Amino acid sequence: MLGVLANRTYRRLFAAQVVALIGTGLLTVALGLLAYRLAGAEAGAVLGTALAIKMVAYVGVAPVASAFTGLWPRRAFLVATDLIRAGIALALPFVDRVWQVYLLIFVLQCCSAAFTPTFQATIPEILPEERDYTRALSLSRLAYDLENLLSPTLAALLLTVIDFPGLFGGTVIGFLGSAALVVSVPLPSPPPAHRAGLLARTTRGLRIALATPRLRGLLALNLAVAAAGAMVIVNTVLIVQALLQRPPGDVAVTLGLFGGGSMLAALVLPRLLDRLPDRAVMIPAAALLGLVLLALAAASRDGTIGWPTLLAAWLVLGFGSSAVQTPTGRLLRRSAAVADRPAVFAAQFALSHAAWLLTYPLAGWLGARAGLPVTLALLGALTLAAVAAAARLWPAADPDIVEHAHPDLAPDHPHLGSLGSLGAERRTQIHTHAHAFVIDDLHHHWPVARPG
Repeated sequence: MLGVLANRTYRRLFAAQVVALIGTGLLTVALGLLAYRLAGAEAGAVLGTALAIKMVAYVGVAPVASAFTGLWPRRAFLVATDLIRAGIALALPFVDRVWQVYLLIFVLQCCSAAFTPTFQATIPEILPEERDYTRALSLSRLAYDLENLLSPTLAALLLTVIDFPGLFGGTVIGFLGSAALVVSVPLPSPPPAHRAGLLARTTRGLRIALATPRLRGLLALNLAVAAAGAMVIVNTVLIVQALLQRPPGDVAVTLGLFGGGSMLAALVLPRLLDRLPDRAVMIPAAALLGLVLLALAAASRDGTIGWPTLLAAWLVLGFGSSAVQTPTGRLLRRSAAVADRPAVFAAQFALSHAAWLLTYPLAGWLGARAGLPVTLALLGALTLAAVAAAARLWPAADPDIVEHAHPDLAPDHPHLGSLGSLGAERRTQIHTHAHAFVIDDLHHHWPVARPG
């Protein structure tokens, strides 16, 4: 897996991702302490609102930002968003009103919603070989999971020598380090911006996703992962402390098992994906999430659950979640022309977070009102329903090369001549050819599979 780091450009971009993630992790801890300083006992409400603002920014801003990525040099765009985020982190220790926190967090998350999909869409161009790109995706997943484990530890160590506003300094260093690493390497030039209007450019990624069968299936898988993940993130503390009466440190242990399962999946997926298609990995992994939740619901019918059982279940849920999420970039790369990748990655970024925006409050409301068995059962049922939808929307036969007709094109159109793989006589007669099919300006609808 580490062999992909031999590519100098990718190595530096991966380092940029790591240092930015560390800075973001420190920001999470520092925000909690800042909220307590400003709001006292209402700190939880402040943080909850800040998280909702984050999700709203992710869902609403990413597609709009993607409409502008082709207008500026990609490196300048990424560096600018990093510098703005660093400036906001520098200002946060000086705020003295809750509304100021909300405003700055919104701007910061808008920049993140612009940065992340653009960054993700750049990696396939740097690593065009699927084998290398798959390993890069696994490394990225490992980086996210390690950040979740190590950033709180680093923050705790720093707080032994500095007051919490100093953690924002670590965030500033992380974003500045990311900007320096991005500016140190040449990046592919952005493809020419589409001439369509702003609304058409903003919705382009969504339209491609909804017209591509495998991406429609991915939308359903997003909901499956979010339903299971929300159960873990929202209700772990309730289960461990309120139900099992265990000490606060065991909350970290439980969440650590979830992260450990995710890292384990990231380590084994590259070789697995070398042998199996994405669908054969992602749909069973998502189904596993629902089955684990339903099994836990059955095991906790009396309102209790064993500590070892919970740890094992969270480990498996982490593995399954990562096995669904890690190959996502491969699907997006297969499903869009180079010029459309930023828009498609932005659409996936927004839609996946929309699923979390739905399931976070659902998991919280069910956990507080319905009890553990009902919450597990309903979220498990929602997960399996989403998996069933994904299996129906994403056909098992999903070739890259698709034969299709262009009855609206002249027989001598350059597209028919340059990309055709069928005989010239047949193309001339029925305007048919075959190539790696994606939705774009010449292909507005997915071809209907022919029987037999």
